[in-house]
Amino acid sequence: MRTGSMRVAEISTYAIRQNVAHLRALTGGNVIVVAKAGGYGHGALIAAEAAMAGGAVMVGVADLEEALALRDQGFTHPLLCWLHGPRTDFVAAVAEEIELGVSSQCQLDAIADAARETGKRASVHIKVDTGLSRNGVQEPDWPAMFARIAELEAEGLVHSRGIFSHLANAGDDNDRLQAACFDRAIALLAEYGVEPEMQHLAASAAAIGSPHLRYNTVRIGVAAYGLSPYADKTSAQLGLVPAMTLRSEIIALRGVPAGTGVSYGYNHVCETATTLALVPMGYADGMPRALNGAGAWVTVAGEPRPIVGRIGMDQFIVDVGPLAGRLSLGDTVVLFGDPERGHPPVEIWSGLMRTINYEIIAGIGPRVVRVAIDADSAGSDA
Repeated sequence: MRTGSMRVAEISTYAIRQNVAHLRALTGGNVIVVAKAGGYGHGALIAAEAAMAGGAVMVGVADLEEALALRDQGFTHPLLCWLHGPRTDFVAAVAEEIELGVSSQCQLDAIADAARETGKRASVHIKVDTGLSRNGVQEPDWPAMFARIAELEAEGLVHSRGIFSHLANAGDDNDRLQAACFDRAIALLAEYGVEPEMQHLAASAAAIGSPHLRYNTVRIGVAAYGLSPYADKTSAQLGLVPAMTLRSEIIALRGVPAGTGVSYGYNHVCETATTLALVPMGYADGMPRALNGAGAWVTVAGEPRPIVGRIGMDQFIVDVGPLAGRLSLGDTVVLFGDPERGHPPVEIWSGLMRTINYEIIAGIGPRVVRVAIDADSAGSDA
């Protein structure tokens, strides 16, 4: 903040802690909080530390680079990653005591080799494919895989801490079929003498809405950040508080007459005399260019005002009309935040873009400074 950043994502660590505590109480088991993609855009270290303070037993990320970056930043708590390329070197992971999702026998053998090299026992979570058709050991390959795991356990090279899978979220019937497949994997693995302490199938949606899918551990992603995983339920209805308030400021104000064209292409022309405010955020910062003319709005001085004209790489324009006499340069503009505080919800953007809230928050760009706020909610129009 040495330069007085014009683009800020305030992250309420209080909200993350409360969301995790709420979900832990709701599900009644272990909670793994997923902090991949920079903590869903919130800042990986900010999110990871707040999640552990809220009662998570572990933080999950997608790949080893993300996991090692957290270790480099001083994060010492249990850490899991599960997406590996064919040339991944697992030595650093085992040395740093990063738990590893394993989806194939070749990955398992590479992890065992890393354990031999480091002299440390590797902790793994066995990923089985229960029907998503992505990562994970397919059912015909379970016997050979599970036999190999048992051998490596006996050698002291590997500890199978978890078994997990991912749901397709394709409806309750399909969820139950996947759960039945997961049950078969757990039972067969036990026949080989391996019984992992953590069983996790459900992510945010199933963890909240499907108690029969919780097993003894759930993986929570978007819900930990206070956002709803459902299209028909709000954060508030689920007892969650959005942790991110995305804000900028007014850097220019100008009065214009009726008929004035606004921004590139003049696809917006002012119908009446008004005042335009320039805000230094754009599509390079994760603000979709296609929001132009779609009905998106921001809050200025606590009041909703429309975005007008094409959104640029670095800036956009707001028609502040009747507020003009109350505004000054540097006044806060809130792009989205907690609707319970009067801010636009991020779902306005995702709805207009016909996407999901996950994509919007994960796409907030690197020029936006993440600032941890240890308060009951981030963001202010003051």
